[in-house]
Amino acid sequence: MKSFFLLLLAVPFFAISQPNSNGYEISGNITGYPDGASVSFLNQQTNALEKQGTIQDGKFTIKGNLAEPSFIILVFGEQPPAVPMFIDNSKILIKGDRNNLENLSITGSKTENEYQEYVNAVKPYEHLFTGEGGKSSDSILALEKITERFVKKYPSSHVDPVAIIRMMQISSNVKLADNLFQSMSKDVKQTNLAKYVDQQLEIAKINPIGAKIADFSETDTAGKRVSITSFRGKYVLIDFWASWCGPCRMENPNVVAAYNKYNDKNFTVLGISLDQAKPAWLNAIRMDGLNWTQVSDLHGWSSGLATKFKISSIPQNILIDPNGIIIAKNLRGEALNQKLGELFN
Repeated sequence: MKSFFLLLLAVPFFAISQPNSNGYEISGNITGYPDGASVSFLNQQTNALEKQGTIQDGKFTIKGNLAEPSFIILVFGEQPPAVPMFIDNSKILIKGDRNNLENLSITGSKTENEYQEYVNAVKPYEHLFTGEGGKSSDSILALEKITERFVKKYPSSHVDPVAIIRMMQISSNVKLADNLFQSMSKDVKQTNLAKYVDQQLEIAKINPIGAKIADFSETDTAGKRVSITSFRGKYVLIDFWASWCGPCRMENPNVVAAYNKYNDKNFTVLGISLDQAKPAWLNAIRMDGLNWTQVSDLHGWSSGLATKFKISSIPQNILIDPNGIIIAKNLRGEALNQKLGELFN
């Protein structure tokens, strides 16, 4: 079936092809599992499995009702691989084998059909999301065109927000993303996913790539005031993090590796912590080996810089060039190493 982007959505209420207006029914015919194997949805907030049914004689049935088309992650027997798919208030049939879950047949859902069409269109450009094979300007442009064609073809599709947010992960063309968002139907704009996309667009407009970073200063670990202007002439990764943030601490080794590799090539990092307790902040800096300038007003989420740059989640980062121009945002893992490699290698 597919192994990339997951999303649960139900067919729009006005879709006349919806056969069961009272809810959805997922019928499965999956070979290879023993009787009693569980069929679960993965809770995307808690990562906990929520059992929906069991397989008997290779078959299962799940029934429910959706307020809007939704994205689910289906898990069989509490074991990977998981199956991402869209569902809506329709009768959906899933067929396949345990040993080939990535090629399941899923029919009956208009939203899922549209999702599969989108997935097949972007499949030649999967390397843009995995970091394998680089990110050429031609590939990014091709992805933009695919997204534009899809949203224009299906302005009432609940897959549109997925297509737009994926494009935003790769492309800095905020204007195109905003135009596509505005072209979506009113019903789709009211969905939770679309509201998230709208939020990300507003954030992108605040610190857009190509704009000059707003001037700011803050206190470092020794109590000395540090200004972003003091870094002019260097590439700077402005890194928003906190000692209590698990994903931040997991990402820190990648930032340390990037710093060690490129700090002698006109590159540095400026850490901005959303901590409240100074001992915890200093201890995390020492434990994680963050050997670059660190600043914080120790006001947590009420931090002046978090407010200034509208930071609502961490980790986040902004990469600026020697003139203070924003050239990339939210580079993590291999994406950070790849971008710095483009600049310095």
